[in-house]
Amino acid sequence: MIADAIKKMRTGMEKAVENYKSELTKIRTSRASTAMLDGIKVDYYGTLTVLSQVASLSAPEPRLLVVQPWEVNLLKAIETAIQKSDIGITPMNDGKVIRLKVPDLTEERRKDLTKVVKRIAEECHVAVRMARRDANDFLKESLKSKKITEDENKKSMEQIQKVTDEFNAKVDQMTASKEKDIMTV
Repeated sequence: MIADAIKKMRTGMEKAVENYKSELTKIRTSRASTAMLDGIKVDYYGTLTVLSQVASLSAPEPRLLVVQPWEVNLLKAIETAIQKSDIGITPMNDGKVIRLKVPDLTEERRKDLTKVVKRIAEECHVAVRMARRDANDFLKESLKSKKITEDENKKSMEQIQKVTDEFNAKVDQMTASKEKDIMTV
């Protein structure tokens, strides 16, 4: 019973950290990454479709992304979708592929991006704490209804806090790594 609650809490925390990890890949550093294009959707015959499903994405150079559509007639739609997105890169269409040159980040933009990383990290910390709270609430209810003893409650709460600290440390480590990437010129 207690093990199930802790397992459920751990699963919730893992989901929060995975979501955080995927959000971090969308934040650009000075290096090109195909993950920067993850949120872009293209009008594919009247249906909004994820860019990676209608084109081949690659980063052949550290500051260059190449988008090669499966169908040449999609070039204009892809170009429009990239322009409308908020990635801040102007597409260059040569008739066969679209090239995206990743510009250098200014110092001010780097600081703004680190603030965004910290905000997303705090959201992840909140999700981890919510999972901990749910597990603690379950323990309180179990103790109140006499399903567990005081000693079991105390040991379980210590175990829950230990797992919470472990996940918070992961988030902090990922945050520090991403900030270092962003601030590296």
